[in-house]
Amino acid sequence: MNETLDSNSSRQLTKSNRKLDGKVAIVTGASRGIGRAIAERFAQEGATVVINYRTGESEANKVEEAIKRHGGQAMVLQADITRLSDLCRLFGACIERFGRLDILVNNAATFLSKALVDTTEHDFDSVFSLNARGAFFAMQEAARVLPDGGRIINISSSATTVGFAGLAAYLGSKAALEQFTMVLANELGPRRITVNTVAAGPTETEMLASLLKTWPAEAKAMLVQRTPLGRIGEPRDIADVIAFLVSEEARWITGQFIRADGGAR
Repeated sequence: MNETLDSNSSRQLTKSNRKLDGKVAIVTGASRGIGRAIAERFAQEGATVVINYRTGESEANKVEEAIKRHGGQAMVLQADITRLSDLCRLFGACIERFGRLDILVNNAATFLSKALVDTTEHDFDSVFSLNARGAFFAMQEAARVLPDGGRIINISSSATTVGFAGLAAYLGSKAALEQFTMVLANELGPRRITVNTVAAGPTETEMLASLLKTWPAEAKAMLVQRTPLGRIGEPRDIADVIAFLVSEEARWITGQFIRADGGAR
């Protein structure tokens, strides 16, 4: 059984109160973690979801199966968003299949934990190629096809305001994404297209697990202590915030850096 959808079974939505009926969304990096939770949440709200992945075809297929099992609509599309040709194919396939695109969530990212002095040119290029460059050109493609009133969400990290040692390349790429958000919000404002950054705090994902392996054993407990709500976040905590931001109710919110981190400092 799918844990994310099953854990939310008490709030299954009826067609009369779904906020995203008729919308089509692309979620990059949607085969697991936060991306998966976003895709499933959108489907619960009535959206048709394009589940993008670079690797991990079997995981992406499981997300599609879970969504369809619960009555939603979804399609899996492989694309490496670091390649412009793949990006064009991703957006083109979405438009060809569904006739429109209303929402883009730039979630795909890679992670690097390495001291700045040890970071190689290859390390730097790999991180920025996906986290910054890929997202930049995904937004460019979205800007060309989104209708008036569309939505773009960029996933960043609340750690860009902290500056943890060893995360220079990763946090630098995420900070670039935050600047793209503010600029594009101004450029697309006349079309009522909103563009926002959601900065996720520590969240139970494979990325966090990878980071914790490089930190002292007590690091996770310290993260919890720094969070007023007293726990590590779950992917659905982030997905719920994003589901609101792409709804009509958030039409007056754009160009914002929104922390979804339980108040962690």
